[in-house]
Amino acid sequence: MTATTNRTTSQSNADLASTAHLINRIGDQLASQLSLVSLDGTRRPTPPAPALVLVAHGSRDPRALATVRTLMDRVRAQRPGLSVRLGHIELNEPLLPDTLAALGDRDAVLVPLLLSRGYHVKRDIPEMAAESPVRARVAAPLGPHPLLVETLHARLAEAGWRTPADAEARRTGAVVLAAAGSRDPESGIDTGRTAHLLAERLGVPVVPAYATTAAPTVPDALAALASRGRTRVAVASCFTAPGRFATECARAAPWIASAPLGTHPAMARLVLHRYDEAMATPDATRERSLATA
Repeated sequence: MTATTNRTTSQSNADLASTAHLINRIGDQLASQLSLVSLDGTRRPTPPAPALVLVAHGSRDPRALATVRTLMDRVRAQRPGLSVRLGHIELNEPLLPDTLAALGDRDAVLVPLLLSRGYHVKRDIPEMAAESPVRARVAAPLGPHPLLVETLHARLAEAGWRTPADAEARRTGAVVLAAAGSRDPESGIDTGRTAHLLAERLGVPVVPAYATTAAPTVPDALAALASRGRTRVAVASCFTAPGRFATECARAAPWIASAPLGTHPAMARLVLHRYDEAMATPDATRERSLATA
């Protein structure tokens, strides 16, 4: 009898706990819905999504600014209603501090149009954000990522690249991934990872090389490949937009050189992916208040 009573009591307690949990869930849902309604019964306006600020480096080449503006238009077309702004680290207007000042104290996600980690991503951009009233998160740079590799592959195909059809062609084929270069070792790690992903896609070796600061240079990488019998070598331009570095690297190509990444549709998708990623994982981003920590 006692065991039966205990089982009955335990079941009753479980039922009460389950009911209480259900009531709490209903209450939470009602509170959430009521928060959208003002005291006069009208629906409160939905707060705007944080602005997306594209952060470009800046260039004296006028093609760079035109490319970035076109990419911004593609991002807007893929996410209608999202406020998309542009700010430059240097050389071009609007400069990033001016763009942030115009946003006031709004929330914003800053998406660097840079292809690896480095000083600009780690210091310049967070410090500019910290000096503004914007409640800012800094997203990850665009690379490495499969969408970046998709764009690199597409640009190579446009330039005439075809996947080697036989073993002999694979033995003589290779690609030099031409990037800007940085003293930050993490930048080299990111570029190396992009090269690895591209090599998996192409089926031939992909060697990272740099326009400045880091080694090897593009001519040195090409010479090293030639000494190993790699005579059919393409240069993949790992630059967001046309400019001096992209032009110099392309001139060094012994065969074909791809165009900068520019306004390829995958680049707009990648920008929005970095925005969404920063929104979903705020702890992984650098907020304005933590920028100088």
